Amino acid sequence: MVVPHDPTGARLARHRLADELAGVVPPTFLTDLVAVLAELVGNAVRHADALPGGVVRVAWRLRQTPDGQFVRLRVTDGGAAVGPLVRAASPDAVDGRGLHIVSGLASRWGVDRDGLGQSVWAEFDPAATPHTDFVVAG
Repeated sequence: MVVPHDPTGARLARHRLADELAGVVPPTFLTDLVAVLAELVGNAVRHADALPGGVVRVAWRLRQTPDGQFVRLRVTDGGAAVGPLVRAASPDAVDGRGLHIVSGLASRWGVDRDGLGQSVWAEFDPAATPHTDFVVAG
C-alpha cells in the first residue's frame, strides 16, 4: 500500500494491517505487528525523504511455516543522509526509543538500500531466536 509521507501515514498503515490480519493472527501477535509497523512508518516520515509523489510504500507478507506464522513488514521511503540507528535515549527523552521497540518485538530487522531510496524491514519468525542482530544491505 502507499501512504502519505506525513503523520497520517502511520495511522493509515496501522489500520489497514489490523483490518487485514484481524482473525488471521493471534491478537497479541497482531498488536506487536501494528506497533512495529507504526514505528517504521513514523521513522520514515520523521527522518527520511518521501518517494516521488510524497508517499511511503508499506508492505507485509504473511506465510505459514511448520513453526508458525512468519511475517515480514517492509517500509520503503526516499532515504536519508543517515540510515536508521538505534539511539541511546535518556529516561527524560520524549523520543529515540522506536528502534528499541522494533528490536524488542521483531526477530530481526534491517535496511536495504538502492538507488531509489531505502527499505526498512522487520521479520517475525517463529523459528528464530528472538531479537537477533540488525542487518544493513546495499
